[in-house]
Amino acid sequence: MAFMRLGSKSDAFHHDGQTWNCTTGLPSDVTVKVGETSFFLHKFPLLSRSGLLKKLISDLTNEDGSYCVLQLDDVPGGDKTFALVTKFFYNVKIEVTASNVVSLRCAAEYLQMNENYGEGNLIAKTEAFLNEIFSNWSDSIKALQTCEEVKACAEELHIVSRCIDSLAMKACSDPSMFNRHMEGHDSSKDSPQDPFLWNGISSKTKSPSLGDGWWYEDLSLLSLPLFKRLILAMEGKGMKPENIVGSLIYYIRRFIPLMSRQSSFNDKNSVNQVTTTTSTVSEVDQRALLEEIMGLLPNKKGVTPSKYLLRLLRAAMILHATPSCIENLEKRIGSQLDQAELIDLLIPNMGHSVETLYDIDCIHRIIDHFMSIYQATTASNSPCIIEEGPLIVRTEVLEPLTTVANLIDTYLAEVAQDVNLKLPKFQALASAIPDYARPLDDGLYHAIDVYLKTHPWLTDFEREQFCRLVNCQKLSLEASTHAAKNERLPLRVIVQVLFFEQLRLRTSISSWLYVSENLENPQKSNGNLSLPRNNDSDKLDPTQGAENLKDLVSELEKECSCIRDELQKLATKRKKSWSIFPKIFYRKNS
Repeated sequence: MAFMRLGSKSDAFHHDGQTWNCTTGLPSDVTVKVGETSFFLHKFPLLSRSGLLKKLISDLTNEDGSYCVLQLDDVPGGDKTFALVTKFFYNVKIEVTASNVVSLRCAAEYLQMNENYGEGNLIAKTEAFLNEIFSNWSDSIKALQTCEEVKACAEELHIVSRCIDSLAMKACSDPSMFNRHMEGHDSSKDSPQDPFLWNGISSKTKSPSLGDGWWYEDLSLLSLPLFKRLILAMEGKGMKPENIVGSLIYYIRRFIPLMSRQSSFNDKNSVNQVTTTTSTVSEVDQRALLEEIMGLLPNKKGVTPSKYLLRLLRAAMILHATPSCIENLEKRIGSQLDQAELIDLLIPNMGHSVETLYDIDCIHRIIDHFMSIYQATTASNSPCIIEEGPLIVRTEVLEPLTTVANLIDTYLAEVAQDVNLKLPKFQALASAIPDYARPLDDGLYHAIDVYLKTHPWLTDFEREQFCRLVNCQKLSLEASTHAAKNERLPLRVIVQVLFFEQLRLRTSISSWLYVSENLENPQKSNGNLSLPRNNDSDKLDPTQGAENLKDLVSELEKECSCIRDELQKLATKRKKSWSIFPKIFYRKNS
């Protein structure tokens, strides 16, 4: 840390508790009271250095030069700073550092210690030192921190704005271009002969980390008002939005524990207790801080990671932030929902009437925000084709929606384990994602299966209505196989799954038979089929290709036979309900 030594004499004061006595031999003829501390001094050093003290002493001293008492309750920095100023009056050695220079500068201004009362007075000395430390990052941070102690005077002298401008400029430039002092540097070990000293100022430095966020920790030491002003200054000087966000998140994680840990999703009570067990900052202050930080976050989409937005949302709900703050967060998350992860979506329900373990309504609102933005974007920027109702969009345009669909399906599977989750709420959340967003319905089928397992008391009618969420034609072979043996599903759904799987096999067999026929009659082929060739020539080998295809057809026929067996077993098990089977076939074929 930079420092400057003033004075040449040894300490001429004896202080005992709240009393300072001058021991230079001069009689004490004036008492200066600063707060509860009394300073017994001689007039002459004060008159020669301070315009204010000269005026006050002359006003209170009688012609006979009797003893006078001065009461100074508003000295910037209080009695500690005035003790250093008093030593300066008597030319006693003092050390000016980045931690006390601001209060000394303000006290010097208050006491009118300018050049009219002696060359090299305290205002000039401290002002020169301030200009020196503004070239150093660490010292500028320390000086800005101490501005809180003398805020009004520091603002009037523009010390705060000068510190902020200096720091903002350094943060936006190459950190190797300026000095940053070594942490834990002991300035008392330096001497005038130290090669790292120049004009009494220590310049012993180290190169800071060159990472983009090297300044995050230093800014987190500032009070919120100063931190906010510095962030705005950095933003005005062109700091990258990603770095602004990084600093804001670092700052808020220091004061709001909810931002630094994952909540216990299986024990909501632990989330309720977190603000009282791990933080010394009151809930009111945490809420105010969160709302202030929200106002500083850049609006650009994707700059703030979704996981931090979701943690902010969770903290805002627990701390009972304003509805506008929560709504703002939900909209921000909705605009980039495709970047979120499941664990961050599991927000505990903190409402007054807690029905479910997780806040389903909040996630539903976020999905609605995402869909409103996505549909507006695709409608204005993406070429679309309407074909029998469904919307067919380019794959790259559908990718965010497909990602969100997969995310919500996994979310549904997680929340389905909550026995208090009502069926309409589950259905509404599943239906918030359009059908064309899911290439396969395996994830949705899994979530429905988990819900049916957790809620065995649903009626048959409710089960049938519930399972209509799944498109049986969009199940993979693995999911279809599982569904065909799933006793939790209604019979109608099982029959639909088997029917579509058999239909799929018949279509596959027909296509392979068509290819096989072309292989046996290569002269009818249009030449687009990729057929096996002989090793000795480039001629096609239709015999080998036909044999391979016959093997494949044989395998498909075996699978078809297995499905028939499943149908027979099912018919034996549920004879009373089997009458619906012809109706389904009739409906599908009509």
